[in-house]
Amino acid sequence: MSLKKSKFKIFFRVFLGLSLTCFFSTNVFAQTPFYQGKTITIIQGREPGALGDNRVRAVIPFLRRYIPGNPTIVGEFMPGGGGRKATNHIYGVARPDGLTIGSVGAGLVANAILGEPGVQYNLDKLIYLGSPNSATHYLFLSKKELGLDTLEKLRGYSALRVGAQTVGHDIYINARLFTWILGLREPRFIPGYSGTELDLALMQGEVDARAQTAAWLLHRNPHWLEKELVNSHAIIEIPKGEKHPRFAHLPELESFAKSDKERQIMAMFRAFRLAGSPYVLPPGTPRERTEVLQEAMRMTFKDPGFYSEFKKLTGDVPTPLMPETMEKYIRELPRSPEIVALFHKIAGAGPLPVR
Repeated sequence: MSLKKSKFKIFFRVFLGLSLTCFFSTNVFAQTPFYQGKTITIIQGREPGALGDNRVRAVIPFLRRYIPGNPTIVGEFMPGGGGRKATNHIYGVARPDGLTIGSVGAGLVANAILGEPGVQYNLDKLIYLGSPNSATHYLFLSKKELGLDTLEKLRGYSALRVGAQTVGHDIYINARLFTWILGLREPRFIPGYSGTELDLALMQGEVDARAQTAAWLLHRNPHWLEKELVNSHAIIEIPKGEKHPRFAHLPELESFAKSDKERQIMAMFRAFRLAGSPYVLPPGTPRERTEVLQEAMRMTFKDPGFYSEFKKLTGDVPTPLMPETMEKYIRELPRSPEIVALFHKIAGAGPLPVR
């Protein structure tokens, strides 16, 4: 063999080896999940320890399991404005890199549709990952010591002190709806509590009444019923017609509506509430990372273990909205200007509208 051919073979082998090394190194790198070794932060638009926090705690271990690379997931609380502060942060401040997720209550939807002050996000531009809950039941409770054991007594009581979280919070809007549709006399609203603070305020007599999800009452304070510490007056069924096994005897709030407008208000509220507790991403999050997170959320919601954990932490069964269902739901929300204007007065801080 000539010296020239020998040098060519050596060069070819070296070139081939380097090429294969480069190819396999690149291939291995491409297969390394983006989320491996990363940390995802879930920004919660609520205080710690409330029902919404427990819903997130139920999701986290399963979401981590189904995201390729199994990233660390941590929570950060950003209460304020019924979810406005947290959603504004997700929309306009958080980097759209797939490492920051928002978890906000139904106020995220209601605040935007109602055009509440301080809303700096576009509902139609957020990216939706779904919600672990949609169907639910709300109760209106008063402290037993007041002796309001009938609707007639409740409606005849003047200046009932009704506690709630921040103005615009889901429970605040519920409380306002109950008092308005039931026709209570000059109710006084006292916002500013966290969920656990509100429980304590009711038991200590700082407030007389509150709205409450049925599931959370049975999970966190079943002794209120066992020891007859509260009176339950009415219920909101979402979706309408779905009876709660423990509170099926209570009248549904819409049965007290006196006009078509009031029934439309109830329909709008149900539409808002069916959004559940949306998980959202900032606009501009890369499509491939969005799809990874959406699929991980789908797998979480389908996992039987998630159902058990959710029930254990919240007292309720999950009623998930998948990402694509939530996106469709947001697009089709009722947005009638007249009803929006009326709902805005109910959800705001001013006097309730005259019926």
